[in-house]
Amino acid sequence: MSELRAGLLGVGMMGRHHARVLRELPGVELVAIADPGGDPHGVAGRLPILPDIDALIAEGIDIAVVAVPTRFHEDAALRLAEAGVHTLVEKPIADTVEAGQRMVDAFAAKGLVGAVGHIERFNPALQELRRRLEAGDLGDVYQIATRRQGPFPSRIADVGVGKDLASHDIDLTAWVAQSTYRTVFAQTAHKSGREYEDMVTATGRLANGTVVSHLVNWLSPMKERITIVTGERGAFVADTATGDLTFYANGTIPLEWESVSSFRGVSEGDVIRYAFAKREPLRVEHENFRDAVLGEQTDVVTMEQGLRTLEVVEGMLRSARTGVAVDF
Repeated sequence: MSELRAGLLGVGMMGRHHARVLRELPGVELVAIADPGGDPHGVAGRLPILPDIDALIAEGIDIAVVAVPTRFHEDAALRLAEAGVHTLVEKPIADTVEAGQRMVDAFAAKGLVGAVGHIERFNPALQELRRRLEAGDLGDVYQIATRRQGPFPSRIADVGVGKDLASHDIDLTAWVAQSTYRTVFAQTAHKSGREYEDMVTATGRLANGTVVSHLVNWLSPMKERITIVTGERGAFVADTATGDLTFYANGTIPLEWESVSSFRGVSEGDVIRYAFAKREPLRVEHENFRDAVLGEQTDVVTMEQGLRTLEVVEGMLRSARTGVAVDF
């Protein structure tokens, strides 16, 4: 089978990594790159830097990756859909739910694969966590809590921390739990003098009853990427910054300390940090996208799923503005 001809729109901070992985991916040939801002990181190699999406499409590509600022996603995606090009759009899917819905409809009408780059789903710690939850290692899942904190990224100028970072946690939480969101309540803060929020605290419940919470900001001097899943048999802690997964088991040894034994809940048990292969999440994401285009069943983040994630983010921001919970 001939290789899929790939085009890349945008070679900024994220696009440069897409370029590298596309060049390494079996069954795919990177044949065209477009960026009206040029090639700041020098990733084009022998390929010319094309001026716009129309020039990219004219190269006869089969698949495309869109890695431009969020406000440009819709226009690029709709042009690619009209041209019959399977497309992976960086997260979030769009800057508004309405724009995201138009993208979903366009790709569905053409029978094309439309995907969204929620890369955290492909982090090895979360992949291993999902496998162990499916195997029943935790029993019933009670709660999923995430913490995503770090310094301000100066390259992000067109969205707030909700769409930029909280969207990761919403997608991975729904995927880990295999359930959509039922309700969410949130608070936001604006501390950096920008138009958009830079701090979000949210709580909610999934359709399957799991309680969730998300602590997100880009005002912290340390970087933290933690997902904690608490359930019947203990708790999993996934650190997606390092790719580590640790299991804290409920204790089975009887307590003899009177002041502690009066507590009727669980106690500390064994702690296990698992060893497993840690593949680059971006490469795994691209493999899933490639295989989906080839007609295989994969766990690619569909545009429909990306739209649902954006709806939850918009619900969080609406809850923060109104002071009331939002139901889905």
